[in-house]
Amino acid sequence: MFFVDTIETEGLGNRGYLAGGSTTAVAVDPPRDVERVLAAAAARGVRIGHVVETHVHNDYVTGGLELSRLTGAHYLVPAAARVSFDRVPVTDGDSVVVDTGLTLRALATPGHTPHHTSYVLAEDGREVAAFTGGSLLIGTVGRPDLVEPRLTAELARAQHASVHRLARELHDDVRVLPTHGFGSFCSASPPRDGGGTLGEERTGNDALTQDVDTFTERLLAGLDDVPAHYARMGPINAAGPAPVDLTPPGVADGEEIAERLAAGEWVVDVRSRTAFSRGHVAGTYNFEAEGRLATYLGWLLPWGRPVTLLAETRGQLADAQRELVRVGIDRPAAAATGGPSSWLRAGEEPRSFPRADFGALKRARERGEHLVVLDVRRDSERARGHVRDSVHIPVHELHGRSGEIPAGTVWVHCAGGMRAAIAASLLDAAGRDVVAVDDGFDAARTAGLTVDDCGEDGHAA
Repeated sequence: MFFVDTIETEGLGNRGYLAGGSTTAVAVDPPRDVERVLAAAAARGVRIGHVVETHVHNDYVTGGLELSRLTGAHYLVPAAARVSFDRVPVTDGDSVVVDTGLTLRALATPGHTPHHTSYVLAEDGREVAAFTGGSLLIGTVGRPDLVEPRLTAELARAQHASVHRLARELHDDVRVLPTHGFGSFCSASPPRDGGGTLGEERTGNDALTQDVDTFTERLLAGLDDVPAHYARMGPINAAGPAPVDLTPPGVADGEEIAERLAAGEWVVDVRSRTAFSRGHVAGTYNFEAEGRLATYLGWLLPWGRPVTLLAETRGQLADAQRELVRVGIDRPAAAATGGPSSWLRAGEEPRSFPRADFGALKRARERGEHLVVLDVRRDSERARGHVRDSVHIPVHELHGRSGEIPAGTVWVHCAGGMRAAIAASLLDAAGRDVVAVDDGFDAARTAGLTVDDCGEDGHAA
């Protein structure tokens, strides 16, 4: 009897897998912090005999090379992938034995990358699961624009052909097990809820219900911004990531924190946005450890800039450190735990700013207060409706465009509060008066603050 365990990395929206039988297993697209994969294998009492990559990833740093080193497993990587380390090159149709009666077959599925390869798991000759990486996702596909802009249209059409190949060669009961599509920006569009078998994808996935021209046109029109750090992680993975060092960084006191801020380094407070707004060190930025820390800090941080982490507890600090190595931010320059009282120099006072909801924004506007509403959502979100007379700068562009924001107190919002908190901290560090709107965007519609994409008032834009 075979098993498939999911190794989920929620903050990045990805999944790796451990699949096997009674004695040995294969790890598929493992995360960089490989202890989780090793723990899953230990819990099953199996040895990892193979580690496979569906492609050279752009949205996270892989643990494949390190996992193969630690376990002695064969490391299978698509032959056409340009990498700088020894591996077992995989081509279309190659097959390996995972355990007694359990095999894994490579199936070329270009589109997300030119070399993308899916792997089909079969038990006693019957195909039971397909590890589809960034090819066929649940209700969507992997985006084709992460490799080279000149290849995007070609890869989009290849993605359509690859998904049809999967549908043609596999039966309806085969489980679809993608790596991306659970919140990852590698997904071309939001995934569908549910799903899980090829049969369900046949009727619910645009790649299988639309002709290639319609699919390609709509796919390309719907692509959103690419996180800046994606361009850096592909080369890291191609070169072969270094082993992870998760030992605690050196402890910084108030003087050192001030010196690092004065030197232009980033000091990142990973406490909750509520705690940060109540009190923080002036000049620090808030990226919640409980939010999508790795995604948004990786996106906004100038690559190579030293980072000092401030956390409430040692556990929160360790979790944040683990999150960041997954996107190549390997070693904090320093760290401190506790709260602002222990992070400030003698005589300094913490900064704070208010939080509010959309109802409070409406009342402030009715009172005629001099304010600016800043929308930090992505373009695609704003196109579905926005607050009337608001300024729009996506959060990932804010650091370089804050000078475009008019004078006045800035009420900053996103779709739920997390990105607004990041943006509010950036503006607060720059000396602006801010109010962080910590509310769901539906409340803006309910309050009658929004217009739809045609410029008309509406509650359901």
